[in-house]
Amino acid sequence: MPETVERNIQQELNLKELELAALLEITQAINSNLPEKALYKIYHFTLLAQLKINRLTLFVQDEAWECKVCFGTATDYVKQEFPEEIRNLREITKLNNLNLDKRWRDFDVAIPVIQDGKVLAFVLIGNIHPYYSNLGALSFIQTLSNILIVAMENRKMTRQRLSQEAMRNEIRIAREVQAMLFPKSLPNDKDVAVFASYIPHSTIGGDYYDYIKIDDDQFLVCVADVSGKGVPASLLMSNFQAGLRTILRQTSDLETVVSELNYLIYRNAIAEKFITSFFAIYNRKTRELHYVNAGHNAPVLLHENNTCHLLNEGCTMLGIFEELPFMSVTKVLIPHKSMLLCYTDGLTEVFNKDEDEYGLENTIKFLQQSRYMNLQVLHRELLEDIRIYNDAAGFDDDITLLSCRFK
Repeated sequence: MPETVERNIQQELNLKELELAALLEITQAINSNLPEKALYKIYHFTLLAQLKINRLTLFVQDEAWECKVCFGTATDYVKQEFPEEIRNLREITKLNNLNLDKRWRDFDVAIPVIQDGKVLAFVLIGNIHPYYSNLGALSFIQTLSNILIVAMENRKMTRQRLSQEAMRNEIRIAREVQAMLFPKSLPNDKDVAVFASYIPHSTIGGDYYDYIKIDDDQFLVCVADVSGKGVPASLLMSNFQAGLRTILRQTSDLETVVSELNYLIYRNAIAEKFITSFFAIYNRKTRELHYVNAGHNAPVLLHENNTCHLLNEGCTMLGIFEELPFMSVTKVLIPHKSMLLCYTDGLTEVFNKDEDEYGLENTIKFLQQSRYMNLQVLHRELLEDIRIYNDAAGFDDDITLLSCRFK
């Protein structure tokens, strides 16, 4: 065997041994579940020590192209924008054929890392030892880089999946908590009928309604809306409900109830959360309704003659001040055959294609035309009316309705 051929075979064997050692080192590092930073460091030293790659930079596509590894150059490529001319490559390419800025002339070859047709990264190498400049050696660098980058991509997807699963569990729990907040049954007897509807905009809304029996003669109704949505809003609302029911067991004085609730929310609210709410206690015997409107949309009290009274007296929204700056509890005598509609702003803040708001005026007009409907039917028809007004574009907020028909 000629000496040259024997030397080439030996060089090829040496190269394969080095490649095998590099592959083993990278796979062991991946299997050891080392952090990303440590994996990139091992990748760096493996290419430097095993494959004699003296100049390299690795760009990985995350939300943007980021330089993850850089050695053997005077330029800090972490601060450089990755050229579009390289980003468009789909195969191993010599860079002297591209019209690149001189900063990128440190590198001779660009090696794309591709999975399922998507480019995940680019390896740029320069000052290549002739021993490692053939296509086979470059293809191995591509394979080695592919193993590392795909492993990291899979890790990222696993983390995202676990995060999404955790979020789904949080949402499920919050939804269950929210469902538990609503009363299981509402009265319909000789004195009064109460009915409520709740249409969440998203999986977890920030609206709440309640009916609480105080004694044989009195009950409280409440409608509230937490600023924001999602899990934090749901948790604050559950705190609100628990506080309301606890305070009502101690006193039915509405001024005390609202003041104590405000203090509770002020102490427990996260960030800039606050609650608008309407509270009313009705006495069946005296037909008196005592109410406090805490910065909420004014409920409509509709009389038999179709005149209406807006219940808008009370105090500021809850949770803004440690002590409420002002407070008024208003007493209203409820005539026979009157109806009360409480609602959240998702009802009135619905817009048509001309950006005109459905508003309070249309709500009152609908009530005047539909006052003798069964409350369940009335709610269904009112929601259908705003859907038609909205041209079925969908609602931007939760909608809660609570109606009382006083007989």
